[in-house]
Amino acid sequence: MVSPSPPPIRGGWGNYRETLDIQLVPVAVETAKAAMGMFTAGLPIIRRGPGGEVHADVPVMYMNFAIDRIHYDPYSKRPSPKGRPVRAWGIEINPQEVQQIINNVLKEAYIIEAAEFRDPEDAWAIPIAWNGLIIMHVKVSYDGKEIIPDYGLTEEVRRYVI
Repeated sequence: MVSPSPPPIRGGWGNYRETLDIQLVPVAVETAKAAMGMFTAGLPIIRRGPGGEVHADVPVMYMNFAIDRIHYDPYSKRPSPKGRPVRAWGIEINPQEVQQIINNVLKEAYIIEAAEFRDPEDAWAIPIAWNGLIIMHVKVSYDGKEIIPDYGLTEEVRRYVI
């Protein structure tokens, strides 16, 4: 049996649209679902602050590109909701343990069949949830056919992690 081809990755920026074809949302959702089985947790990006605090984000990788970051809560050893990065004090973070935890989370995560629209990228943002929390988004091109990486995060991963 031949496995299906993964959705391609798009580069570049789009143009402003006065109207949106919302019938493209289900196409974008299906593209995100097709790619999701290939998402893996990268090594966490761990930062230490001047007050002794530590913060960890885990890049979610697809075909060697970062798609989004998942905030990691070192107190509970699970993801934190999107928009809530956790700063922790007095805790050591084991990068391999965090990566394994997030890989397990990705196996349980699911697509929410809805979309936001991101004007600068001319793209749909499809939310991914785990245990009822939105933990990340997948950007999909306006036509719903291509995954759009987070290029800034991809560069950060290449600079600090690889």
